[in-house]
Amino acid sequence: MTGKIIKGIAGFYYVDTGESGIYECKAKGIFRKEKQKPLVGDHVDIEILDEEAREGNLIRILPRKNELVRPAVANVDQALVIFALESPKPNLGLLDRFLIMMEQQQVSTAICFNKEDLVPSEYAGRMKKIYTACGYQVFLTSALEKEGVALLENYLKGKTTVIAGPSGVGKSSMTNLFQKEVLMETGEISRKLKRGRHTTRHSQLIPIDETTYLCDTPGFSSLYTAQIEKEELKSYFPEFLPYEGKCRFLGCVHVKEPGCSVKEALSEGKISSERYENYVTLYDELKEQEKRRY
Repeated sequence: MTGKIIKGIAGFYYVDTGESGIYECKAKGIFRKEKQKPLVGDHVDIEILDEEAREGNLIRILPRKNELVRPAVANVDQALVIFALESPKPNLGLLDRFLIMMEQQQVSTAICFNKEDLVPSEYAGRMKKIYTACGYQVFLTSALEKEGVALLENYLKGKTTVIAGPSGVGKSSMTNLFQKEVLMETGEISRKLKRGRHTTRHSQLIPIDETTYLCDTPGFSSLYTAQIEKEELKSYFPEFLPYEGKCRFLGCVHVKEPGCSVKEALSEGKISSERYENYVTLYDELKEQEKRRY
């Protein structure tokens, strides 16, 4: 039987096989021998050991479309990062770090600014404008008032989407809006685990319908842009790309060089000051990391 791993914890993998339901499986020793680790999101073949107890073995991991390092999940179609517009106020530096991480892993990402009901419409519109100008799809929502939810639901339809964001932004409230009664049908996982307090430390897939999954990830409060050379950071800011090759100096990193087309675009309001300031902060951080390495 073939299915999709929707949760992995304490050596057990929970495989959604569609109409046949969810099976608790252990990975066969061949995976350790071949240094293969099953991931949430993997399509797998399983053998049934006990139909009544819904238990089986993983026997094969099918080829992956992609594999994310952080969060550790496979076969992702897209990402949605959720930040609140108020309570807590959005940390755009943290948002930009997440966007860079997804750009590195070549995952298409959209942004959801939640709690739109708590702020003036001008402020919400400005936040949206900053990131749509960079090429990102941006949703303004209120999970509490169920505003903007239909557009977001359409974006998620038929895809496996990584949902991420810091704690307290309404991520769980938003996820629950889409679950409806579907999660109730997967209650056998909870009954088998009997240790729900640990589940937020692990990624899991929440089935919305037969083709739609949300990958819930632990809330993050800080991210580190590891393994990026300072000179390549500019390539993860899509709004800089139209100006590449137009600076006075070849290899301009858009920080202190004269005749910089990116800084000129900034002064003309074509690039947001918030994004540019975050770029410079990250550039300086990577520069310091480089000094410590050598």
